[in-house]
Amino acid sequence: AQFYLTKTPSQCGWKAKTERKILLQNNKDKGTKSGRGSRKQLFEEYMRTEDVSAGLERGELIKGVLRINPKKYKEAFVPSPDGSADIFLDGIAARNRALNGDVVVVKVLPPEQWKVLYQNEVSGDINERTLANQMVPKAPDVIVEARYNEDDEVIGKMKNVCLHDKGNELLLQVVIIFEQKHSRAASGFLKFLPNKNFAMFSPVDHRIPRVNVPLVDCPADFVSRPGDYENVLFICRITHWPADNNFAEGRLAKTLGQAGEIEPETEGIMTEYDVDFSEFSEEVLNCLPQDLPWSIPAHELSRRRDLRKECVFTIDPATARDLDDALSCKQLSDGNFEVGVHIADVSYFVEEGSVLDQIAGKRATSVYLVQKVIPMLPRLLCEELCSLNPLTDRLTFSVIWKLSPEGKILSEWFGRTVICSCIKMSYDHAQSMIEAPDKHFSAEELPPCSTNHRIHEIKEAILNLHNIAKQLRAQRFESGALQLNQLKLSFSLDKESSMPQGCYVYQYQDSNKLVEEFMLLANMAAAHQIYRTYPELAILRRHPPPQSKMVDDLQEFCDQMGLDIDLNSSRGLHRSLNENLGNDEYAAARREVLTHMCSRAMQMASYFCTGALKDENSFHHYALNVPLYTHFTSPIRRYVDVIVHRLLAASLNCGPPLSLSLEEVHKLASHCNDRKTASKRVQELSSELFFAVFVKECGPLDSEAMVMGVLDQSFDVLVLRYGVQKRIYCNVCLKAVHFRKVGKRPEMTLVWEQADPSKESTQQEISIFTLLNVQLKADGAPMKYSAVLKRPSALI
Repeated sequence: AQFYLTKTPSQCGWKAKTERKILLQNNKDKGTKSGRGSRKQLFEEYMRTEDVSAGLERGELIKGVLRINPKKYKEAFVPSPDGSADIFLDGIAARNRALNGDVVVVKVLPPEQWKVLYQNEVSGDINERTLANQMVPKAPDVIVEARYNEDDEVIGKMKNVCLHDKGNELLLQVVIIFEQKHSRAASGFLKFLPNKNFAMFSPVDHRIPRVNVPLVDCPADFVSRPGDYENVLFICRITHWPADNNFAEGRLAKTLGQAGEIEPETEGIMTEYDVDFSEFSEEVLNCLPQDLPWSIPAHELSRRRDLRKECVFTIDPATARDLDDALSCKQLSDGNFEVGVHIADVSYFVEEGSVLDQIAGKRATSVYLVQKVIPMLPRLLCEELCSLNPLTDRLTFSVIWKLSPEGKILSEWFGRTVICSCIKMSYDHAQSMIEAPDKHFSAEELPPCSTNHRIHEIKEAILNLHNIAKQLRAQRFESGALQLNQLKLSFSLDKESSMPQGCYVYQYQDSNKLVEEFMLLANMAAAHQIYRTYPELAILRRHPPPQSKMVDDLQEFCDQMGLDIDLNSSRGLHRSLNENLGNDEYAAARREVLTHMCSRAMQMASYFCTGALKDENSFHHYALNVPLYTHFTSPIRRYVDVIVHRLLAASLNCGPPLSLSLEEVHKLASHCNDRKTASKRVQELSSELFFAVFVKECGPLDSEAMVMGVLDQSFDVLVLRYGVQKRIYCNVCLKAVHFRKVGKRPEMTLVWEQADPSKESTQQEISIFTLLNVQLKADGAPMKYSAVLKRPSALI
């Protein structure tokens, strides 16, 4: 008999119960249909749940989220128990049918199955070296990348786990899928198999196994005309993965359309990452106000602080429709400032426990694609009733401070308010005021503005906010905050076809920084307020420090590169990245390359329930370097913020009493982490999709590039013009490739073929930060493009 773990049907939403169902499958019965009865078992049987519980309790097993390398699908990782390193799983068998994102439990393999695997600290790729005089086993192997001392906490916890005497790494294997997080859905292509009653489904994502699907699921003419479907995308859902087969079993769910077209590709991405992009049901829409146009009831106005006569405004991207936040700033007679952050009061419209609340909780976040937004809430709320549109009365939750010109908080007030934004400004509008403080702006240069407030008054408020924000920002980084922003690609789209017409690296301006500083200040204030009132039930956001082994390796690498980079603290790293990389035209590129290296060592920030973590030190947010932090400022697009609003209202006695339990908050935090991670990946894939289309339609594209990682037969580059990262393979027009490592510094010599055989070959040296000329061009496969190294000018 074979044991495997599945979700119960009730686990669709975040309020699902934690019980899981063990299904007993009879291999003999399953094998009769496809002739698998006599096949060799390829995967280990899953451990019994009672044995798993006991092993975890004794510290013999490790539980964590599985991450599979998208570039090398045979490599996977789970975090070590203390988060200081990653545990490496080598091979498909090692992860025992688990998919990317699943929560798995792993065990240590016997020492005779160990082999040493070394990670390239720069590229992250794994190289294998067999231990001397030892056979490499056929069984899968795993390592812990950090080598621990016997006194380390993790070793104390794993007291019964073997550790190699000479410091070689632990080897582990998945023993059970504790919780299936992956959707088990994928987009891909069908392949006809003669004399079979099933077809082969090949996922686009190579981390997902190929799947046998019954022919009855395929289009009616698939068997007679399989060539017609070679370029058609399908959605397949995995239903079972037998222990004796490399291929899973599944059912076709939908025909998407032609590969390479934006909408079918986008739907495939969203389905695979379990994004709910369906229309909101009538039952959900019935939760919204039915009498339109809606106006604020008089009794609600009487319960709120009325700020409608104040100079309040929004600053957002020019195309934004869901306006979450507004700002206000006025100078007081004593020289200080009254500064307000006003956030859309979504919790007023989303009643706790309603069908609307349940669907918002299940979605957990809006998903921002290049061409559209998949909203968390119905558009009537997102774009109208909750959105802080100009010249319209809107309900808000506000935090108002009295600040000194240096940004010191002198007093603070939280409460429910009503505002009327006087103008909707873009970041570019605010930036133009910051850059030209003495300029008189005419009404024609700005969006429509309330007659109750002069443009000069708005400009003064923005300039005062900018000056305070500069002080706050300087103080944050001086106190140890760290910002590792990576380049973001933006697109200009055709209004009718939504096809990309151009792309550019998004410029982060002072106006963005202005808004960011006050959102951070508001989020920190909200965190302290809810934790002070509900020390067991607050939902906060934590960011653990980076993985120590990877930091040590990166520090050694930087030292050997002659780079003055201080990785001992977040403050030192921020200062190094901003002060020690020169001031020439390529300093920003070097900073981006190093930022990418540093980001690999960083752990993910996550939501958590304060009652579930007993050590208050673990609440700390490493990048911001603050003890308490949460999300309060974006309730239109993040469900966590809605819960924070409810906590705030209950703590201030201006809302219903809190009804959530510790267990419910803990489950909610976990679910929101999952959906945030999925949303981020979908947004990245959407950007990659549009850039691939742009390369196909407008390429080939030439650009300078900077080397950011060197392997033995390839190297990774940052394409400077577009901010994308690509791997270049050394297999074109080269006579020879010589790879070497000087300490931890990888280097490569390329020997180019000469057009004239009588001339000597020309050599090109490749190392980190080397500048090259590359060309991006479309591949034959849909949505694929490659980067090709251009010949040095001396050879042209």
